[in-house]
Amino acid sequence: MTDPLTLLNDRVGGIAYGGDYNPEQWPREVWREDVRLMRAAGVNLVTLGVFSWSRIQPRPDTYDWSLLDEVLDLVHRNGIGVDLATPTAAPPPWFTRAHPQARPVTSGGTRLSHGSRQVFCPSHPAYAEAADALVEALAIRYRAHPAVVLWHVHNEWGNHNALCYCDTSAAAFRDWLRARHGSLDVLNEAWGTDFWSQRYGDWEEIDPPRDTTAFHNPGQDLDFRRFSSDALLARHRAESRILRRFAPGIPLTTNLMGTLEKKVDGHAFAAECDLVSVDHYLTAADPEGHVGLALNADLARGMAGGRPWLLMEHSTSAVNWQPVNVAKKPDETRRNSLTHLARGADGVLFFQWRQSRAGAEKWHSAMLPHGGTDSRVWKEVSRLGADLADLTEVVGTRVVSEVAVLFDWQTWWALELEARPSGEVRYLEAVRDWYEALWSLNITCDLVPPGADLTPYRAVLAPNLYLLSDEDAKNVTRYVERGGQLAVGYFSGVVDHHDRVRPGGHPGALRDVLGLRVDEYLPLRAGEAARLDGGGHAVRWAERIEPRECETVLSFADAPDGGPAPGAPAVTRNRYGRGTAWYAGTRLPREKLRDLVRSVCEQGGAAPVVDGPPGLEAVRRSGPDGSYLFLVNHTDSTRSVPADGTGLLGATVRDGRAVVPAGAVVVVREHPAKRRP
Repeated sequence: MTDPLTLLNDRVGGIAYGGDYNPEQWPREVWREDVRLMRAAGVNLVTLGVFSWSRIQPRPDTYDWSLLDEVLDLVHRNGIGVDLATPTAAPPPWFTRAHPQARPVTSGGTRLSHGSRQVFCPSHPAYAEAADALVEALAIRYRAHPAVVLWHVHNEWGNHNALCYCDTSAAAFRDWLRARHGSLDVLNEAWGTDFWSQRYGDWEEIDPPRDTTAFHNPGQDLDFRRFSSDALLARHRAESRILRRFAPGIPLTTNLMGTLEKKVDGHAFAAECDLVSVDHYLTAADPEGHVGLALNADLARGMAGGRPWLLMEHSTSAVNWQPVNVAKKPDETRRNSLTHLARGADGVLFFQWRQSRAGAEKWHSAMLPHGGTDSRVWKEVSRLGADLADLTEVVGTRVVSEVAVLFDWQTWWALELEARPSGEVRYLEAVRDWYEALWSLNITCDLVPPGADLTPYRAVLAPNLYLLSDEDAKNVTRYVERGGQLAVGYFSGVVDHHDRVRPGGHPGALRDVLGLRVDEYLPLRAGEAARLDGGGHAVRWAERIEPRECETVLSFADAPDGGPAPGAPAVTRNRYGRGTAWYAGTRLPREKLRDLVRSVCEQGGAAPVVDGPPGLEAVRRSGPDGSYLFLVNHTDSTRSVPADGTGLLGATVRDGRAVVPAGAVVVVREHPAKRRP
């Protein structure tokens, strides 16, 4: 079966390139200039209608299709495809006026006012009725329009309204709990409600975890986050059913947010899409934001099951919503875009096409900035369009990873609830640490859930598995039994799916496979460190590990500066079945963690894409007709690596080496003998 994204690229004539287009913000004469400049820049796909509900339906009983009709016809005449959005992320003023109780409520009881986007309770029936009617009308109107090549369901589900604490949400939460737990006895056991006299005798006694005097019940808090994600997922499914019923044959997607937000379970939403798309924005304060970019790209590919995916939004330069919105450096947008392409994206889109003159995002960069075509950004955008046209042959090839990193939104939620041993332990920090070690070694990975099929991978890294269900614990254990190399980070295996501590000692579900027992968790204070044997200091966390079957790989120094467990193991290794399970019971310094990751990968037979100098990122995309080596130079000096093939994008391959100028991206079409299976 042909991949939906490959079909999309066939429709638009190459790698999808473009961005959000909001013609309603501009007079009609600007539209003609827009399509002329789109063609000049190589744009072949635009996203329409994301925030157009008030234009399409100005009154409850009135639809006005005139603007959308005209713009769809205009872009189609100019050879540009449309990703048509259901504009349900921004209800119009008439809706919130007619249904004030459909506005979301905070945990403190404040009902939020109209004046922004996503001002709706995901569980409110009035919203569902209005949104479904709009989606049906949109689907019927444009199901046969030749410009529409993709449906864009909603926009960034739950970005601003993931957790609503109103009475409607409370009632829906109770219904969800009945379906999940079946009985109050089961729920009380799952939540441990005998603590603090919270035992429930009637479903109506249960509310969302609203503001209260002390800590919330963690089981209740965790279930409310699951319910809230599921409530939004139910809305996504409802809109998707309507689109598939009235407009079959057009693939659909929604723009997920990767690690930008932890509010919804991205794996669950990805499973409901014909193709996976994501938004990604650099953190301006991060000097190594390109590593986070790569991480999110690999997460997108993991959510897509290894298939090509679509970069729905990123920025040409500065955004508008960070404390300090730093402009991108020259050629940084090109590096960002081609890195996403290297890691499996078959489309590169931006928010947005033309920079707004008014509104909350007027200082968010765009493909066509305030300065128009006489600007650095425009010149880079035009060059990127030409680059992507030259790389069309890459469409449909895939990144094949030999390593998996386990990534789980529910673990993220549970780890960062109240009353943990340390509020300084952050899920993304752990994931980023381990991922960065792989990135620095040029070892490509997929980020997948703990329940994924792990058999294709030579090594599996689990930066944190604080929450681990019985089924997922069996999955990772079975992987090791059958010969896999598993490495697990600190504070893992501790609780079950309900956030209940597993009896028998830590690390709970992973005691046997790791061959150890953790006597006590020993979080470190801010500014405190524990020296390791051989040099380097661990921070944030330590554990008093008692080896059972495992061997010690690295210890805390047996000295006063060895931290709270001097001389005790810090890293262990255990033979289990035909494989090996490694454990790091502390936050290792960068060099030590890289050494550990290298050892795990070497034992599993997972090799770097290339052996390159520091700061040179290498990724390979492969297909039946060829393979392509992408090389991204993040340094200020020229680098070179072994390569055998034909250089694309003006690249130079000479004497068996590819030359990568400072800040540049090189693509090599490899000769068949050099392709890896």
